[in-house]
Amino acid sequence: MRASCSFPESRPSAGDVRVRPDYHIHVDNVSASEWSTLLDAFTDANIYQTWAYGAVQWQEKSLSHLILKRGDEVVAIAQLRIVRLGNLPLGIAYLRWGPLCHRKGAELDAKAVHSMANGLREEYVVRRRLHLEIIPNAFLGSFRAGLLEDGFRGFQRVTGINTEKYRTFVLDLSSSIEDLRKQFDPKWRNKLNGAERNGLRIAQDTPEAFSVFRKMYDEMQKRKRFRANVSIEDFGRIQAKLPSNQRMKVSICFKGDEPMAGIVCSALGDSAIYLLGATSDAGLKMKGAYLLHWEMIQTLREKGVRYYDLGGIDPIKNLGVFSFKRGLSGSDVRQIDSFVACENGLGAALVKARQFVRYRASTYLTAKRPQI
Repeated sequence: MRASCSFPESRPSAGDVRVRPDYHIHVDNVSASEWSTLLDAFTDANIYQTWAYGAVQWQEKSLSHLILKRGDEVVAIAQLRIVRLGNLPLGIAYLRWGPLCHRKGAELDAKAVHSMANGLREEYVVRRRLHLEIIPNAFLGSFRAGLLEDGFRGFQRVTGINTEKYRTFVLDLSSSIEDLRKQFDPKWRNKLNGAERNGLRIAQDTPEAFSVFRKMYDEMQKRKRFRANVSIEDFGRIQAKLPSNQRMKVSICFKGDEPMAGIVCSALGDSAIYLLGATSDAGLKMKGAYLLHWEMIQTLREKGVRYYDLGGIDPIKNLGVFSFKRGLSGSDVRQIDSFVACENGLGAALVKARQFVRYRASTYLTAKRPQI
């Protein structure tokens, strides 16, 4: 059975479309709370697939949610952002760090991956006539990457859609805590030893933690006069919208009552992602960041998290951060290529051109603002 190729509204009523025997897709018939419950059932869940992240970063009216079922069982889900060119039947469907296909307590199912690829194409490319771009949550050489690459083999493979390919260090937390500490670079471990002698105190996930972190982050940004590529205000709004069990973990390092450093991580599914960090000048001398990451590693292990993604790295543009993260001796990994499917290339080009003009305009206005 094939869906209609008419041009629906941006949030069409839910359909029941069979993409292979026993597999059906359901679209845009789920609430925010229902989506959060579904997310909790997946090992490959991540913050970019939370309703809260999508609503804050892309606006709720731009979101679309696709659910794949085998019989009555949900086997895969995906949250997408829809960008249209005015009222014209032209646009792009973006899927970031998805789809989610790995149910907790089960093996990653190749049939579910392949069926999800068919479902995404059927809904967004065939039915809505959109240009579909997918940035998958998988790293080169991993088992997950192999299944996704095979399941989406009918899609075009494009490196670096809208951004450079994500590169990071990933620390496997399955070793004993003693072995994890031993594998740190000796210089990194020595600085951690020094931090532990400095009489620092760690407060994690307290009610005021994010407010304390935001103030420290703002002060660091003004002090260093850098333009952040993320909005701390947006992360605050995301944190407020997230259900309690999906909220970001915020750790603050104190010397007495004075905050020295802070980090923000998201831990969903089997992985945690280091998102934000802030350090005062005094915190640098106290080596607070070393202690914060060490404490976070221990907390994540206790909660059953398998992997700690240390966030993006760039040894050319930011050698200092690269060297710090390399000291934890994680695996240097890169995201697999993005997947693209489209039957309306001209429409996608027009939408991207508009996005580019808006981006350049916002960059120009930002550059004109005086630095504080």
